[in-house]
Amino acid sequence: MEGKVAIISGSNGGIGAAAAQRLAGEGGKVVLADIDVDGAERTAEQVRATGGICFALHLDLNEESSIEHAIEHTANVYGRIDVLLNNAADTRGEIMSQDAAMEFMDANIWDSVFRVNARGTMLMIKHVLPHMVKQGAGSIINTSSGASLRADLFRPAYAASKAAINMLTEYVAAQYGKKGIRCNAVSPGLVVTETTRQNQGHNMDLYLAHHLTERLGDPDDIAAMIALLASDDGRFITGQIIPVDGGISTHFPHVADTRGGIDAYKN
Repeated sequence: MEGKVAIISGSNGGIGAAAAQRLAGEGGKVVLADIDVDGAERTAEQVRATGGICFALHLDLNEESSIEHAIEHTANVYGRIDVLLNNAADTRGEIMSQDAAMEFMDANIWDSVFRVNARGTMLMIKHVLPHMVKQGAGSIINTSSGASLRADLFRPAYAASKAAINMLTEYVAAQYGKKGIRCNAVSPGLVVTETTRQNQGHNMDLYLAHHLTERLGDPDDIAAMIALLASDDGRFITGQIIPVDGGISTHFPHVADTRGGIDAYKN
């Protein structure tokens, strides 16, 4: 990442913060864009404390003018943008709790989720592309979700918005690959953060039983894949939706039960 400039949306903790530390630690100049600019600034301070180059700015994915400003400001400061990580999503509790069974779906909730997750990602790509096309190079990385690949009993709007991002990823790769621009999506499974411990702590044993690894994932696991896709080492990877999920999406549902079930993983 030496000498490369990366802009990351959604960087107040979790995957975004881990990616910022990883990319800056490998020599990148990192811009953190978040609607919670104070939270992004705290992440930037942590990156700078370890010797990285990083600053934060405000970004509202609901507003195209805010998106355009964040991209243009980054380009003006550093003269280029080499990496775009679209990590932000609307995961507010009041939204996620209403993302319910389809017969009860509030169209306003559906529209709100798509406006931020799918439309916001599209607009970030739209406004960064002219800079990457001019350079003749760039890597766009979208944070998708395992929810985009398999059905569950809850959060259909979130899942569908992430599935839209998957197809957007493939389209951008197809349209701009010959101009030197790569586009990939990382599809995380359960990533253990303080928030997921609070919301999913009662399900941790269940999730672990269905993983093919000895532990659940953490933000650094996702950041490692992001770093590969952002760097020249990933130069031959494009148009891919890459699960980073401990193998939970790769097997039949009965595997965990056949192997001993949840009880085998409690101790």
